[in-house]
Amino acid sequence: MRLSQLPLTTFKEVPAEAEIVSHQLMLRAGLVRRLASGLFTWLPLGLRVLRRVERIVREEMDRAGAFEVSMPVVQPAELWRETGRWDVYGDLLLRIRDRHDRSFCFAPTAEEVVTDLARRELRSYRQLPVTFYQVQTKFRDEIRPRFGIMRAREFVMKDAYSFHLDQASLAETYATMAMTYHRIFTRLGLRFRAVDADGGEIGGSRSQEFHVLADSGEDRIAWCEGDDFAANVELAPALPPTGTRAAPAASLARVATPGARSISEVASLLGVPASTCVKTLVVETDDGGLCALVVRGDHEVNPLKAARVPGIAQPLKLASAERVASELGLPVGFIGPGGLDIRVVADHAAVALVDFICGANESDMHLSGVNWGRDLPEPEAADLRDVVSGDPSPGGGGSLTVARGIEVGHIFQLGNKYSRSMNACVLDQEGREQPMVMGCYGIGITRIVAAAIEQNHDDAGIIWPEPMSPADVTLLVLNPKKVPEVTAAAERLYEELQQAGWSVLFDDRDARPGVKFADADLIGIPHRLVFGERGLRNGKLEYRHRATGEELELELGEVVAALGSRMLPAEV
Repeated sequence: MRLSQLPLTTFKEVPAEAEIVSHQLMLRAGLVRRLASGLFTWLPLGLRVLRRVERIVREEMDRAGAFEVSMPVVQPAELWRETGRWDVYGDLLLRIRDRHDRSFCFAPTAEEVVTDLARRELRSYRQLPVTFYQVQTKFRDEIRPRFGIMRAREFVMKDAYSFHLDQASLAETYATMAMTYHRIFTRLGLRFRAVDADGGEIGGSRSQEFHVLADSGEDRIAWCEGDDFAANVELAPALPPTGTRAAPAASLARVATPGARSISEVASLLGVPASTCVKTLVVETDDGGLCALVVRGDHEVNPLKAARVPGIAQPLKLASAERVASELGLPVGFIGPGGLDIRVVADHAAVALVDFICGANESDMHLSGVNWGRDLPEPEAADLRDVVSGDPSPGGGGSLTVARGIEVGHIFQLGNKYSRSMNACVLDQEGREQPMVMGCYGIGITRIVAAAIEQNHDDAGIIWPEPMSPADVTLLVLNPKKVPEVTAAAERLYEELQQAGWSVLFDDRDARPGVKFADADLIGIPHRLVFGERGLRNGKLEYRHRATGEELELELGEVVAALGSRMLPAEV
């Protein structure tokens, strides 16, 4: 690809509309352009990245024995009504009507359509198991599209669906897909973790998310290198502290804390770490009553865990300040677990504290030197909090690490949720009708591109993992009009590199060297060759590796061999 023929526009300045690095760099490097809110046009360089991702995904899905299909993007409402999701999916579902006033939606996912396909095509257990997949445009009507490609309304997704006679068969395919996803993200050159996760709107029993590790990630994940435990923070168990609780050493005292309502304010005022305090939250119960939840001051209540405590309302709902004041007579910000006429449930880490600080249940006052069993009744204990780095792993292999991740893949064991509601059945070995058991496996193709940039960039621009880069090599020719011999030699090298099987971005523009170097760093192709008049005289050219910064002078006759030794193999 010759840059002199490509209408490429790059920008030095960060576009005002771009909030995160991937959005900024994709606009600056000329990969995409915004059409409307959450809608983007993919330009040639960006599309080459997208196609490389798609190719690897297809190769691994085919290797896993899945069959590619292409299902309609526009789906009839009748199918969604069969599963009940037409009314419950919410405003993310873009509903439309045709000229005959029939209702349709623009596909956000394809469980209903693929289940309809299966019930029409599959008749016998002998046809199972089978997995269908597609790489297709999806649309979800996000209320506030943000972060460019990361949370666009229109996106490209690989979605796959497997059909089985029983749960054991599903478990086998699920394991195969988990391995397939590991191969896909490894081949793409991404640092990632697979974590246990909640099924969310798709539903089902077991599910795993695949996260690209990046500081800008919206999700927090916890893992342990020692035992391969990994889970979304919202699901990771926080184990109770081991050993017995220490004996009290301080006396109970009242401490004035004027205006200090938050843990950080109390800890700062009293000059103590937040971990020596507890915070008490009043939440609603499933019978309309109230319950107090207590966690250590440096910990956060996990809404999913708390809602699983028997008797707590699902989803978790904080009681309003007005209700707390009217029914309990307590000032929000100074509530403690003592003397409450409601149920008290404390997190294991809070139960292990001694001589702690808590609210005194009156304005501008706290208690210090508080101890369970001496000053307060022993509370009901439960796992209520998010895990933090350093917590022991549930697998017993060491400590947890907590980091941020960007979800790029999700696999589910759906069971018969969709097949039963849509009567998608096959005949089993005894000739009886059985609803098929299903699995669902999704990868965000466009989101992978943005996530890769979030993980791989510097102040100068993108640093593409080799398998995803829009080209293998970028070749810069300096002052092409000034020295025709340099241009001729660069043209020969351009042809030689392509004949060696590499994709080359040839910067043959009549532009200043500084512009070419800046664009090369911004676009982020892994290997850069620079050819100028001095190099031609010496029979050499300059090589630079984008990620490591390695710089070398290469003999012209050794370029192909030198590049080959530095490039990753085509497949991992």
